[in-house]
Amino acid sequence: MMQAKDFLVELGTEELPPKALKKLAGAFLTGVEKGLKEAGLSYSAARYFAAPRRLAIQVDQLATQQPDRSNQMDGPPVQAAFDADGNPTKAAEGFARKCGVSVAELDQTGPKLRFVQSIPGQPATELLPGIVDAALAALPIPKRMRWADRKIEFVRPTQWLVMLFGEQVIPCEILAQTAGNQSRGHRFHHPDSVTISSPAAYAETLRKAYVVADFAERRELISQRVAELAAEQQGTAIVPADLLDEVTSLVEWPVPLVCSFEERFLDVPQEALISTMQDNQKYFCLLDAKGKLLPRFITVSNLESKDPRQIIEGNEKVVRPRLTDAEFFFKQDKKQPLESHNTRLANVVFQAELGSVFDKATRVSTLAGFIAEQIGGDNANAQRAGLLSKCDLSTEMVGEFPELQGIAGYYYAKHDGEAEDVALALNEQYMPRGAGAELPTTLTGAAVALADKIDTLVGIFGIGMLPTGSKDPYALRRAALGVLRILIEKDYKLSLLDAIYKSINLYGDKFKSEGETYELYQLLNKFFLDRLRVRYSEQGIDHRVFNSVLPTGAAIALSPRDFDRRVKAVTAFLKLPEASALVAANKRAANMINSEDNPISANNSNDDPALYLEPAEKDLGEALDAAHRDITPLYNKEEYVEVLLRASAIHQEVNSFFEKVLVNADDPAIKANRYALLARLRGLFLGVADISLLG
Repeated sequence: MMQAKDFLVELGTEELPPKALKKLAGAFLTGVEKGLKEAGLSYSAARYFAAPRRLAIQVDQLATQQPDRSNQMDGPPVQAAFDADGNPTKAAEGFARKCGVSVAELDQTGPKLRFVQSIPGQPATELLPGIVDAALAALPIPKRMRWADRKIEFVRPTQWLVMLFGEQVIPCEILAQTAGNQSRGHRFHHPDSVTISSPAAYAETLRKAYVVADFAERRELISQRVAELAAEQQGTAIVPADLLDEVTSLVEWPVPLVCSFEERFLDVPQEALISTMQDNQKYFCLLDAKGKLLPRFITVSNLESKDPRQIIEGNEKVVRPRLTDAEFFFKQDKKQPLESHNTRLANVVFQAELGSVFDKATRVSTLAGFIAEQIGGDNANAQRAGLLSKCDLSTEMVGEFPELQGIAGYYYAKHDGEAEDVALALNEQYMPRGAGAELPTTLTGAAVALADKIDTLVGIFGIGMLPTGSKDPYALRRAALGVLRILIEKDYKLSLLDAIYKSINLYGDKFKSEGETYELYQLLNKFFLDRLRVRYSEQGIDHRVFNSVLPTGAAIALSPRDFDRRVKAVTAFLKLPEASALVAANKRAANMINSEDNPISANNSNDDPALYLEPAEKDLGEALDAAHRDITPLYNKEEYVEVLLRASAIHQEVNSFFEKVLVNADDPAIKANRYALLARLRGLFLGVADISLLG
């Protein structure tokens, strides 16, 4: 049985970029495991360690040597390898040269010459330096550094290297560091070297030197302690995952501490305070039971101080100027009405060919009013919200905190006495802000969000700046998906066709001819369909379902909600036991109706009960009559699931018809009547989807 030992590599560096630490560590582990597998070195488990000044990989029970292996090469057939006198031919000699042996050393017992080379396995100690070096070279580092007079490059200058196989050091040099068993502890608590006796002792040895090397353990320690401190303050902490990862990457020995700020700052929008404390200072903010910001925050120190009060006061001193700035900007902005900022926006370009930001707000205002009427909202409030929608872009607050656009507008609109839904719409216009993100909660907000996105799509498409590949500077894909999500998930019945044409008209002479307008609409319609296709694909819906709804005409143009209801109905239909037979019957009917033998015309496709000869066709005709009567009111209510359920109830009559009735009868009148019956069968389902495409 092959021997095995634990392996450890630790690369010490200057402070690594905190936002990249976790990704670098994961990539390092992936690279090492890839190298081990390619080398044929077996092991039981592998994991990474990551802290501000170190990346490490520990591999348990790593084989001490590669297994022996053989390399087999086949040459020319034995018959072609020797002449009549038994002398080797040129083919045999060429193959022997290629293998580096004589012809006599080749295996001649099979139908072909064969060379089998035995390759002894190399020791792991000889392979590991190359594996580690290759893994480090493959790390996703956008910008590498050089240091001193060396040509070596890495994300940060290296400081030390530990390479242990069992208790033995693997002699090598990687990234300008000679391997040893000496690591380093905490920069302040334990600045001396730390001897790592074995890979298994790594984590505990560093812990005694005030370094929690395990990223996941350090993250959990911070998370738990922050939650405990927040509870002691009668609050809960805001702990975004990315911020928690970043703070974890900044400390080796985490010590969370509670700090405070003056209550007067709570008069400033809490989003601004939270933004500056999280983004600039890496603090965890605290909320009370009602979701209101508490005048306290938690910082995570990288050391255990004998006098924690000094660290607390230092952080309070650092955050105060930032909060004071936010307070100043908020007070300055409130000195003038929000609407007055439109004057400044008239001189800010939205897009060179499409006018100013104020021009856009004017168009959005009119379009939002139109959309609000269609979805049951208030025209006047939607127009008002549209007119104010971009005003906060020129405020001092948004100038300092760009991420507060919309949020700042809400607070200023409330201060000016605007209606609640108008104020909310100024923030909701940007929703959804990403995949799966929150949607507008008000009709006014939804109307402005839809109008803003449609105006951008129409304008940018209108000047020919369509997204290509990965380039989408105006985020048009996200805008289109946002429109679809709002209309589908909020169940709004809006004609996209009407909204797009309304938007085109609002651009005035930007799009002149009727032909240009129709072409623009066609481009946008296809773009929305493509986004819808992607949406359903990501939801795991069979592409055939989407394709079956597509031929139903302008469903997407009329109403994305309607399209979605059809998709859901077809998805439900496919789960019925009779679905496959009905799909096959519709496919057969479609092929016959589309064939050259079809004797009926589009203008004369009604079947005549007087021409029914067989009981099976009479039964089908009567079943279709009853189904059409039942389905008509369901269509009017867009209850497509029920439509297909009712249509599927005639499956027995359909099966019987195809089993017992010869459609292509000799009598032309009978044949035409039967084709008309099939057309009516197709029509029963086509009102929802072309289910023949599901086969």
